[in-house]
Amino acid sequence: MAEKMLVTQALDERDLLVKKIRDKISKLRLVDCKKRNEDRTITELMSEEEFSKQAASAYQQITDLIERYQRLDAAIIASNANTYIETNCGRYSVAAAIAMRNRLKAAGKGAKDTDFEQQLISVLDMQYKLHVDYADSRNREIDKQAEAMRLSILGKDSKSKDERPLEVVSAYIHENTTEIIDPLKVQRLAQNLREKVDALLKELDTLIKVSNATTTIEF
Repeated sequence: MAEKMLVTQALDERDLLVKKIRDKISKLRLVDCKKRNEDRTITELMSEEEFSKQAASAYQQITDLIERYQRLDAAIIASNANTYIETNCGRYSVAAAIAMRNRLKAAGKGAKDTDFEQQLISVLDMQYKLHVDYADSRNREIDKQAEAMRLSILGKDSKSKDERPLEVVSAYIHENTTEIIDPLKVQRLAQNLREKVDALLKELDTLIKVSNATTTIEF
């Protein structure tokens, strides 16, 4: 008879099955040794017949658990592929929503080549900082040169109150100042993208949980 359960229950059982199967495999003993003149095996200390029955039972338990895991996993995958949720970015199957969520959550961890949003944010931040630092460095150098020019001009005649000779210094600063060319306002772009990713992740998490808690699978 087919079983029915909510996807949340299926996910919990699937996780539990992973632990059970791994634990039973790690404890599996299918081979032992026995002296011909002794009745019990050397490691497990039981008769050959008893050891054979125990080995067969242990192996069967593992294969049964693996089969249940496969059936459960297939039912979850099928349900995710055929159940849809509505997001602010459009309509997606739960499978597609999970894939999107996993991709977005991988951002910043270096685990994937598809963390596009984080790659884009990093480039925006890096380019802005690089050019701001460059401009600041160049402008500090211009300020030093301008100050040297002022001292040179004033040093020729420190009593002169004529400001006209200093106009060349102001012109030099104006013409040589380095400016940031940022037509798209990359800081704002990066912040908007961060907020969009964060909001989408929260929405996907919520909708996926609601779907899992209300969708029944049969296997």
